[in-house]
Amino acid sequence: MSLKQKGINTERQLVHMFWNTGRWAAHRIAGSGSSKYPSPDIIASNNLRRVAIEVKTTKSSSVYISKQEIEALVRFSSMFGAEPWVAVKFDRDDTYFMTLEDMDETCSSFSVSREKAKMKGLLFDELVSG
Repeated sequence: MSLKQKGINTERQLVHMFWNTGRWAAHRIAGSGSSKYPSPDIIASNNLRRVAIEVKTTKSSSVYISKQEIEALVRFSSMFGAEPWVAVKFDRDDTYFMTLEDMDETCSSFSVSREKAKMKGLLFDELVSG
């Protein structure tokens, strides 16, 4: 299975997980990143919070996200009134939800290692209960 297909599957799985809480509605934005308008991979909300999520999957021990993608996430989140989050799925591991502040920033990208994601990231149940 290609990395792109794994990413799509992770996005779909997360949408189901939000709906299965019985308290959150979620939608996957197909083709996000290919529009001239900023759009995250997933938007989700309950009656108290809105989240905009960029989803990344990787086979390696770290994931890198371009500053342009992060800027688009922040712009959309600001206009939509949502919290910006990055969901990182490492092979054979849980999905970790990262705030932008908990990621490492370089001149051209944001990154997070598996170890840092495990230390600083939230698991799904922690995200939806907070």
